[in-house]
Amino acid sequence: MPEFYIGTAGWSYKDWVPSFYPKSQSAKFDWLQFYSLFFNCVEINSTYYAYVAPKTAQGWVNKTETRDNFCFTVKLHQDFTHIRKYGNNNINAMKETLNILNSAGRLGSILMQFPFSFQFNSSTADYISSLADVFAEYKIIAEVRHQSWMNKEAFEQYAEKNISFCSIDQPQIGKSIKFEPVITSDTLYLRFHGRNREEWFKSISNFNKPQTAETQNERYRYLYSPGELLEISEVIKRLREKVKDIYVIMNNHPGGNAIANAFELIHFLEERAKVKIPETTTSAFPRLTAISSN
Repeated sequence: MPEFYIGTAGWSYKDWVPSFYPKSQSAKFDWLQFYSLFFNCVEINSTYYAYVAPKTAQGWVNKTETRDNFCFTVKLHQDFTHIRKYGNNNINAMKETLNILNSAGRLGSILMQFPFSFQFNSSTADYISSLADVFAEYKIIAEVRHQSWMNKEAFEQYAEKNISFCSIDQPQIGKSIKFEPVITSDTLYLRFHGRNREEWFKSISNFNKPQTAETQNERYRYLYSPGELLEISEVIKRLREKVKDIYVIMNNHPGGNAIANAFELIHFLEERAKVKIPETTTSAFPRLTAISSN
């Protein structure tokens, strides 16, 4: 059976206090230490915006040292995926972080996340191949968001380069990619952005207009229902015999919704076993009381 790595996209959110992090939590643990008590994986998003200092990456390793099976997935800097202009300095800065995590046995994979505008054609397909070559020593996940990538040629290319096709769940607007998991390597990687169609559409309408971070994050404000999560878990279970590792990343982070849904997916994917959940989260999301081991 494959190893399940279930967690969230990022861990440093002020609005997770007190729905996850206790108000007094920092007196004993910092946020990453507390997070690692309950989950075995987290996706690092800060590396998309900035190149991380080595001491910061080493700090992540140190703060999770008590969890033997904890791993990080790391999002590539936007220079590689959105701006698409990079040189040796960019590569070396990115690999410095990756190698610190990898040497400590903490690196799960790297995520190449491309924008909706990055549509499938020979040029974009070649770009993904060349970028995969640059980071060939790591496990590579590629997230594309346009329907044009759902084709046999793209899947064959991914398989040839041992790239995992990232399956995403998001509101279906225009030619956005559908949630149809595709296996192109021994790793299944799934990201859940929520189904807040109204705010997602609003975000698209305001593209290139000044927006605060809070406004941009509203499109991710969504709490999956138990029924939706049960359906998702059944899709995952049908594929688990075809891969070695399964990563499930919840990105519906506003208000701690990602935390609540991650706990529920652990419950469904681990054959409805009781889950270790902090009282802060069961208080904020009472429906989790029924699956809590406390």
